[in-house]
Formats: sequence, C-alpha cells, structure tokens
Amino acid sequence: MVVAGKIFKLSEPLSTPDIASKLEGYRAEEDYEEGDYKFTLVTEVVGLLSRGSMVKGVYSHDYVTQVFHRGKVIPTPRTVEAVFSFAQHGETTLLTIVEKKRLANFIANKLSEVLFEKMGIIVEARISPETLKEFHLKNREDTKIAFFDNVDIPNVNKLSLYGPDLINTSLFEDYGKHGDLWYVVARSKGYGYVVGITRDASVTIFNMAEKEKYLEYVTKEVYPLTS
Repeated sequence: MVVAGKIFKLSEPLSTPDIASKLEGYRAEEDYEEGDYKFTLVTEVVGLLSRGSMVKGVYSHDYVTQVFHRGKVIPTPRTVEAVFSFAQHGETTLLTIVEKKRLANFIANKLSEVLFEKMGIIVEARISPETLKEFHLKNREDTKIAFFDNVDIPNVNKLSLYGPDLINTSLFEDYGKHGDLWYVVARSKGYGYVVGITRDASVTIFNMAEKEKYLEYVTKEVYPLTS
C-alpha cells in the first residue's frame, strides 16, 4: 500500500483551539442539476478531534463525475474523504492533508476559505535543497531515487539517479553541483518506511497502509525539515 500527503503552513497566526472552533460542525450544501439529474452536494468536516496543540478530522467533499453508460453520459455523485491534521510546530501551525498532491492543494484552499474567509493564507510548506540533502545523508545507505532541478547545464532541465547503490557513486555529488535536489526516495532508518519527499513538502510512504501512522511519521520526521 501507498499513503501520500502534503504539508502546508498557516501564513497568519491562528491557535489550534480557534481552528477547532471554526471547523466544528462545518457543513455546506450545493444543489446540482443537469437534465433529469438533481443532487445535493455536501462539503463538511467530520470526526473532529482536538487534543493539546493538535486538531484532526476528515474533510468530506461531494463532486460530480461523468460516467459513460450504454451510449449516454450520466452525471454521478462521488464523495472524497481526506484525513487532515493541524499541529503546532514551534511558532508555526502546520497542516498535513493525507491525499495526493492535486487534491491536497484543493482541500488546503478550501480550508483556508473556511478558516480565514479567503484563499492564500494556507500556503505550501517548503523544504530547502540543503535540508533535503541532509535527509539523504542521514539515510544515504538506503537512498533509491534522487531528482535535481534548476540545472545550470544548457538545455538540461532535470537530472535523475535511480538504483540501490547511489552511495557508491560520485554522480550524486556531481549532479548536486549543477542543480538543486528536488526529490529523494530513501528508507527511513528510524521507522523502516520507504519515503519519497519533495521540496514542496509532498510526502509519500510506499510501504504503509495506515493514515494514523503516516501522520505520526510526518509529525516527528518531516515537520522538522520544513522552513
């Protein structure tokens, strides 16, 4: 199993008790009508749990997809449910959304609207190339993949390395002289998870099935990497 998510941060201060207060009982409905089909689409926050400096819950969102059936395109409602967690990290409030990048970005913007009545207050957390390299060096024996961008070689946009023996080559250091480390896949020594991390704080764990353990890992191992 694979569990993916992304880390964001609040660019304006808001305490976790205030976050919990604003999210508690949140529900919005929207009527959808197309031909003979009518739906009420619901967006809500459920299962909210506030404990200490952490607020956790599920963002539930209805949407309509088009399904082809017997020569007709039929609008069909679907529901996506994404686990999220706000937590205080130093002076910053971080948000983890356990979903793939595109959907996580969408939900982050929606949560920004709920909490601040506008988009753009919940923004991407970032990991510097230097910090990502430190993560690699900490787990270098088990680094499997490395991508570099911002390459200074003309007509070369990205560089990549694959394989179990990256530590035994000089290419990693050579590539690092020409570009910035963007993505690395390594096995975490402390947890044994195979983890992919990007500079925009997208985190994928390739040998995990439990979202609660994902949140635990991200909080302890990845939050300290964010700037």
